[in-house]
Amino acid sequence: MSETAIKAVTQNLCFGGVQGVYTHASQETQCAMRFGVFLPPQAASGRVPVLYWLSGLTCTEENFIVKAGAQRVAAALGLALVVPDTSPRGLGIPGEGDSYDFGLGAGFYLDATQAPWSRGYRMYSYITRELSAGVAATFPVDPNRVGIFGHSMGGHGALTIALKNPGQYKSVSAFAPIASPMRCPWGLKALSGYLGSDQTGWREYDATALLEDRGWTGPPLLVDQGTKDQFLQSQLKPELLQDACQRSGVPLDFRLREGYDHSYFFIASFIEDHLRFHARNL
Repeated sequence: MSETAIKAVTQNLCFGGVQGVYTHASQETQCAMRFGVFLPPQAASGRVPVLYWLSGLTCTEENFIVKAGAQRVAAALGLALVVPDTSPRGLGIPGEGDSYDFGLGAGFYLDATQAPWSRGYRMYSYITRELSAGVAATFPVDPNRVGIFGHSMGGHGALTIALKNPGQYKSVSAFAPIASPMRCPWGLKALSGYLGSDQTGWREYDATALLEDRGWTGPPLLVDQGTKDQFLQSQLKPELLQDACQRSGVPLDFRLREGYDHSYFFIASFIEDHLRFHARNL
């Protein structure tokens, strides 16, 4: 992805920095992709640390930009924020829009191996290789100071991406992550549909399995979870993540937030904690 390939869609002054939305033609996903970038005021005079946010099911790049309230604190801390979309769009694969938890808006941050999804549903390689290289080449960010965080499906994505690429991501956190896709309905649907029935490959996209297989030597994992989250017992199962961290000796800062649900109101309430956590470690 060359500098000239990235085109600005919108750019707005925000807390002394710039909140932009950009588009480019992606080789990994075989379609045009949109992503948000917030550059803090400090980026005008040098490279700044960069934090990638991965959103959850049904989201685009817009949800976090508009609802999370992250820009004020990111501006104060001198953090750039990059917010990709959650799946390819425009491939025209039959049935890709039929359900909210598979296909459009539900890329699960993996590289699909099953046809027809393998044609462009390659969000893992898109995030870790193509987008990160393009952002580093185009914007004043420091490629040696990179963190990643996300929500729900994106919390799963952030954890699995960081655990597999500890040299690339120095810190990781999550809001209400899908702790073990191999053991919940959302994950089983996605993993079987995108990767097929051979479950050996599924472990590469399950945070609990990756903790057992690879561990983590970076800062403690930071996870926030609301007690009134409607998906807590059926889909998220944070106790599986707690157990995997305990067994693999990986420190976990797990915060159970009384009365909070799965919405962006929850994220906005605690986003500052996560931004400050990443700023300390980057």
